[in-house]
Amino acid sequence: MRAIQIKEYVKGPRDLTVTTLPTPSPSPTTYLIAIHATATNFFDLLQIRGKYQHQPPFPWISGSEFAGTVLSTPTSVSQPKLKVGDKVFGAAQGGYATHICAPEASLRPMPTGWDFLDAAGLMVTAPTSYAALVTRARVKKGDYVLVHAAAGGVGLAAVQVAKAFGAIVIATAGSARKLEVAKQYGADHGVDYNKTGWEGEVKRLTPEARGVDIVFDPVGMVNTSLKCTAWNGRIVIIGFAAGDIEKVAMNRVLLKNVSLIGLHWGMYAREEPETVEEVWKGLFRLMEEGKFKSTVYKDDDFIGLETVAGALEMLGRRDTWGKVVVRVPLDRQSKL
Repeated sequence: MRAIQIKEYVKGPRDLTVTTLPTPSPSPTTYLIAIHATATNFFDLLQIRGKYQHQPPFPWISGSEFAGTVLSTPTSVSQPKLKVGDKVFGAAQGGYATHICAPEASLRPMPTGWDFLDAAGLMVTAPTSYAALVTRARVKKGDYVLVHAAAGGVGLAAVQVAKAFGAIVIATAGSARKLEVAKQYGADHGVDYNKTGWEGEVKRLTPEARGVDIVFDPVGMVNTSLKCTAWNGRIVIIGFAAGDIEKVAMNRVLLKNVSLIGLHWGMYAREEPETVEEVWKGLFRLMEEGKFKSTVYKDDDFIGLETVAGALEMLGRRDTWGKVVVRVPLDRQSKL
C-alpha cells in the first residue's frame, strides 16, 4: 500500500512524504478497508509535529478520517456486522493511506445516496456537533443558537443540526465568503466576528435584544460570547481552535445564570457507549430526511495522497471551509 508514514516529527505538512509499505494483513479483531477518500483535521497538523495529546509510537501513519470499501472482515468474529464489499466511513489512526485496519466500533455504513468523498469527513465532526447541541445543550424549536466558526467542519454540521431542530441560527465567521457558505447551509444570520462590537450585533438579532439561548464554541470565545448570551443561556465548549485556553470571568456566568457545558466526544465510546449509538441514530435519521448534507469543501480538488500536504497547509491557514477531503485513487490508478 501507499501511505504517509511518520518516522520522526516534522516542522509542517511540506515535510510529509508518501511511501510504499506492506499492505496490512487481515486481523482477528479488525476490518481491512481500501480507502477511497481521506479527510484532513486540525489535530493532524498538531500530531505530525508532536504537539497533540495522543502521539503514537514511531513509526506511524498520519491521518484519521476516511471512507472506503471492506476488503476483509475480522477473522475471530463469526457474524460481523459488515461484509466484504460494503461501503463504509470511519476514523482510526492511519487515514492517509490506501489501506487501513479498523475495529467495528470505528466504522459506520455509508449513508444512502452519499459517496466516498462526502462520507469521509463525517466520523468526527457530525457526531461532535449533534452531541453538543442535542445531547448536551438540549436544543429545541425557537432557540436562538450562536455558532462560532460556522463555516468550519463542526460549524457547518452544527448549523444543520440546529436548523433541523427548529432553531434560529446566527453564524459567525471571519470573511464574507465563509458567512455566505454558512447561510447556504441554513444559517439565518451571519456576523463577522472580526468586527469590533459584533456581540451587540448578535444581541440585536434576538427578540428584545435579550441574547442567544445557546452558544456553540469550537474556538475559545466564551468571555466575549457572555456579552450576547441570554439569561439561562447555555455555552457549549467544543474546543480551542484559537489556540489559547480561556480564563473565564465567572462572575458574569453567575450574574446571567449561564451554564458552561463541556463536550469531549472522543470519550463517549468509553464512558457512554449507549449515547454514541443514540447520536448516530439521530444523525442517520436527519440524513434520510434530507436535513443533513455533506460539508466537503468544493472550491478546490485534492486528488492523490501527494496533495495531503497542500490540503493541510490550506487548512492551517484557514483558507478553506467545511471538511477538506482528499480523493485516494486505487493503487493501480494512482500516479503517485
